[in-house]
Amino acid sequence: MNSPVRSVVVLGGGVLGVSTAVHLQRAGIRTALLTRGVLADGASGRSLAWLNSAGAFSDAYHRLRTVAVDRYRTMFAQDPGRDWLRFDGGVWWPGAEDQDQARDRHRAQVDVGYDSHLLTPGEVRARFPGVAAPRTALSNPGEGWVSLPHLVAHLAEEFTAAGGLLRTGTGTGSVVVEDGRARGVRTSDGQTVRADAVVVACGPQTPGVLRDLGVDLPDASPLSGLVETEPVDSPVRVVLNTPRAAVRRTPSGGFAVDHDWYVDDVEEHPDGSGDLPEAVVAELLGEAEAVLDGTPLRARTVRAGRKPVPADGEPVLGALSAVPGCLVAFTHSGATLGLLVGELLTHEITTRRPHPLAAPFGPGRFGC
Repeated sequence: MNSPVRSVVVLGGGVLGVSTAVHLQRAGIRTALLTRGVLADGASGRSLAWLNSAGAFSDAYHRLRTVAVDRYRTMFAQDPGRDWLRFDGGVWWPGAEDQDQARDRHRAQVDVGYDSHLLTPGEVRARFPGVAAPRTALSNPGEGWVSLPHLVAHLAEEFTAAGGLLRTGTGTGSVVVEDGRARGVRTSDGQTVRADAVVVACGPQTPGVLRDLGVDLPDASPLSGLVETEPVDSPVRVVLNTPRAAVRRTPSGGFAVDHDWYVDDVEEHPDGSGDLPEAVVAELLGEAEAVLDGTPLRARTVRAGRKPVPADGEPVLGALSAVPGCLVAFTHSGATLGLLVGELLTHEITTRRPHPLAAPFGPGRFGC
C-alpha cells in the first residue's frame, strides 16, 4: 500500500468484519461491508463468546487478549445496562483425572498477573449460588461474555449511520486482483465493488477465499455447535467452563451451552452449516444442568458449523505479502479480539505498518 488508502471493501459480516468496517469508517476511509448472507449468520452467531485470557498462551497472545478485553470493559463502562455485554466473572474446573491442573493453571495465571482465585466446592457454592462444582475450581473475576449478534448489530448501526455501505446477501465473494494488487470484491451475481484495499474476514471460509488467490493459509477449523435454551430462573451469572459443558447466560434469560466432546457427531452441510443430533443436544443440556445444580433446561435454538481456527492456534492478522492491498483477519478468539482487531487493521491500513500488538501474528509466518 504505497499510496494512501481512501476506500476499503471488507468481506465478511461477523464480528471481525463489522469491527474493521466501523473502525475504518471512523478513520474517514470510505468503506463497504459485504456479507454472504445476513450479519452474524456464521461463526459469530454460534459462539459462546467468553471474554478471557485464561489459557496457556504465548506472552504476545496473552497481551493481545488482555488489551482486547479492556476494549470491552470500556464499552461496558459507557453503558453497564446492556444485557448483551456482561462482566460477572468466570469459573473453571478440570476433569476428575486432572486434580492438579487447577493449581497449575492458577499458578500460571498469577505469574502473568491474571486475577485468579482457587476455591473449594463449598466456596464456589457460597460465592456463586446455583453453581455445583464437584472439585477445586478457579474463579477469574475479570472475565465476561458478549452476545456477538447483538454487538454486530450495534456496530453495524454505527457504521451505516456514519455513511458506510452495507450489503447483505451478496453470496460468496471473491477478491478482484488487477496488476498484482487487490482492487475490490466481486459478488456472486457478478457485480464488482472497487476499492484501494480489501479485508478478508470470512471466519472459517477465509482460507478458501485466499486459496482462490493462490494463498495457502493453514487451517485447523473444527466443527462446533451452540445450544441456546429457553429463559430459565437461575441466580447464575458467571461464565462456567467445565469438563463437559461451557455455559453462560443469554440476553433473553436463558443459557448458551457448548463444548468440544461431540464434534464428531456434528452433521456438516455443503453450505458450511451443520446440525447437532437430538441425542447430543439432550446430553449436552444434561451436562449443563448438572453444573447448574439441577436447573432444568430446554433447547430454544441449535446451531452448528465450523469455527475459525488457524493451524497454529494463534490469530492471523494483517497484510498478505503475496497479494498487495489485501489484508486478513482469521482467528479462533474472534469474540475476545473482536473490538480490537478492527482497530489494529485500521492502524495498519492508515499507517502502512502493522501495529506492534498485531505484528507477531502476521500472515508472513506462513509465507503468505
